[in-house]
Amino acid sequence: MSTLLPIFAANLLPILLVAGAGFLLQRALRPEPRPLAQVAFYVLSPALVFQLLVRSDIQATGLARMFLFTLLLILGLSGLSLLTARALGFDRPTTAAFMLSATFMNAGNYGLPLNHFAFGEEGLAWASLFFVSSATLTNSLGVYTAGTGRASPAVALRGLLKVPAMYAIPLAFLARGLQVEVPMPLARSIDLAAAAAIPIMLLLLGMQIGRWGLPDDLRFLGLGGALRLLLSPALALLFANLLNLDGAARNSGIIEAAMPTAVMTTVLAAEYDARPDLVSGAVLATTLLSPLTVTPLLAWLL
Repeated sequence: MSTLLPIFAANLLPILLVAGAGFLLQRALRPEPRPLAQVAFYVLSPALVFQLLVRSDIQATGLARMFLFTLLLILGLSGLSLLTARALGFDRPTTAAFMLSATFMNAGNYGLPLNHFAFGEEGLAWASLFFVSSATLTNSLGVYTAGTGRASPAVALRGLLKVPAMYAIPLAFLARGLQVEVPMPLARSIDLAAAAAIPIMLLLLGMQIGRWGLPDDLRFLGLGGALRLLLSPALALLFANLLNLDGAARNSGIIEAAMPTAVMTTVLAAEYDARPDLVSGAVLATTLLSPLTVTPLLAWLL
């Protein structure tokens, strides 16, 4: 356990401190979180996705393998969380919130430094592939999942056409494929917006928790947390074996799968009114509990 203390201090504690600032801001001034969520959703998130995809120095074969691994994992979690929510009798907004909480992981600001610490530069490279893949799926399948909470599946699917990140993804791959250099003024604008994305999401998380507090639905938190922190890495191990991932690729994929609920889900839940109170609670609970589940997993992998 002592080997994980530097990871907590360097990576998890800063996240909690920024979210705590958002919590105090909400308690003191009572601002409305929704406008900030819209800024993150429509401006900052697509800039972050575009920047990651354009700048990643990854071979197509490595990207394809990790994307398939991530896709299988997220589809598997999505299906299991949907079945669980229906078995529990959740309504549509709560079902969407449950699926967001259980399916999408914090692969970036928590998963990347953790993999770097545990598995070095090679582990960080594979974890970066997972992060890019999961960011793509969060901004597509995650948006669709959030939209089904208040709209029919057909309407939610059409809503994807209004999501800026859905256009940032093919544009980034097109720029890479054609080796087009983004003009400096535009590149710097994208960099500024991308740099603001994660801090704004963390502040928004704290504001949402400060507004609604922790939910009292223990079934939601307990089962959603078990799917996110326990079942997800087990599924990752299964899919890693099926795809013959080994070494740093296997280890990084499994650790990324064990990360807590993604902060981005609070943005999606707020934008689509998919019970953001429950999703914010799931992010906080799984983030606080994650050291207890990641520690033995790391001990087994190392």
